[in-house]
Amino acid sequence: MLVLLPPSEGKAAPGRGAPLKPESLSLPGLAEARAAVLDELVELCAGDEEKAREVLGLSEGLRGEVAKNAELRTAAARPAGEIYTGVLYDALGLATLDAAAGRRARASLLVFSGLWGAVRVGDRIPSYRCSMGVKLPGLGALGAYWRGPMASVMPEAAGDGLVLDLRSAAYTAAWKPAGEVAERTASVRVLHSRMVDGVEKRSVVSHFNKATKGRMVRDLLTAGARPKDPAELTEALRDLGYVVEAQSPARPGRAWSLDVVVTEIH
Repeated sequence: MLVLLPPSEGKAAPGRGAPLKPESLSLPGLAEARAAVLDELVELCAGDEEKAREVLGLSEGLRGEVAKNAELRTAAARPAGEIYTGVLYDALGLATLDAAAGRRARASLLVFSGLWGAVRVGDRIPSYRCSMGVKLPGLGALGAYWRGPMASVMPEAAGDGLVLDLRSAAYTAAWKPAGEVAERTASVRVLHSRMVDGVEKRSVVSHFNKATKGRMVRDLLTAGARPKDPAELTEALRDLGYVVEAQSPARPGRAWSLDVVVTEIH
């Protein structure tokens, strides 16, 4: 099983440690593309601070992120699973997984990134600020920029098993499963169900969407679940207590859609 995750906008401070070693990152087929993005981001942030802040879409309060990006080559690096923070990663709780579940996480979780393309949670990276929605002056929109490199490496990364796609819309722009890979891909959304005047109302949630996805991945890792396709994933989640409604693709070459329905949001 390969689980595709979005990154978090906020990142943990890496503290002390050895700097980034680009050659050590997973998916080495992305190395050239990563180097190009890193070069332009560092150059941008080492120059005109106001221009960099505008390009990166940073508020005045996040001005310090520009200087941090300028030092990416020498900044301390930590495992990506420790760098990414926020609602999904808090609910996932990588640091508190048992040893076996931790090994499964390092093997199966892949975090998409505007700067790195995608990294595994054990890859050591510095804290940075560069979303997939950024349009760098030289490379253009990163969502479009990454499509070519990702198309070359992702089918191999997906192997012949299930792909569980939990990415947000901005990050799906970088790679969309196609062909037989799509047919064993399941994209998930979380719906909040509530009764209003005796009628069920459902709505898409945001904060709680991330929390539910984090808990769901944690539960799958802890249980040691090994679903081979979306149908088996649906059953595995139901066995774990989730209410899941699955929609198989209407035609070949499309992904499954899974709705996880919750009545309590927390």
